[in-house]
Amino acid sequence: MGGDATQAVLFDLDGTLIDSAPDLGAAADQMRTDRGLASLPLERYRPMAGAGARGMLGVAFGITPDAPEFAPLREEFFVNYETRMLRDTQVFEGVAELIEALCARGLQWGVVTNKSVRFTGPLTRALPLFGTARAIVSGDTTPYAKPHPEPLFEAARQLGVPPARCIYVGDDHRDIMAGRAAGMGTVAAAYGYMGAEVDVTLWQADAAIASPMELLQLLKPA
Repeated sequence: MGGDATQAVLFDLDGTLIDSAPDLGAAADQMRTDRGLASLPLERYRPMAGAGARGMLGVAFGITPDAPEFAPLREEFFVNYETRMLRDTQVFEGVAELIEALCARGLQWGVVTNKSVRFTGPLTRALPLFGTARAIVSGDTTPYAKPHPEPLFEAARQLGVPPARCIYVGDDHRDIMAGRAAGMGTVAAAYGYMGAEVDVTLWQADAAIASPMELLQLLKPA
């Protein structure tokens, strides 16, 4: 992929490495049932799980971030999620094998997510998968969040790798926008939350993969 040999692979978190939709959806759905509203099935929440609180509250209450009541609802959602964020969250099938293969090739890897460190820290410390990650950049690590490229630049700095030698893998259009803006190779994770709902070819990523292990076929040796 691209003209430079790959030295590092960076990943989005939710919907790319981990399936956190059950816990995100349950945190939002608890807000409905606490108010006497009917519970919604996980299938309603899953496609928007990559959008975090914005997506979950949009499904649960049809609310947008510009509504005056959004901020207090978001904090209530965060508290609910914090109490259960490791209950049903799992690493996607094939991800552990992919990371093992990357490490065997001598490639560094890391995470760039819009999830705040409030949640990213406990998650990545609790899941053994992240023991070999050499960079973890949260949504509030820098003053910017994706689709701004600065979080990706920060990850490249942490790894000591030029951005042009990095590939960024994500399941949302803003991931691809951020990767392109940072000058990285971009891969759309079509197995993620949005893959089945949208035409990922419209994101103009350099490539798309239907399963994690397909990424290995795209990497140029260093």
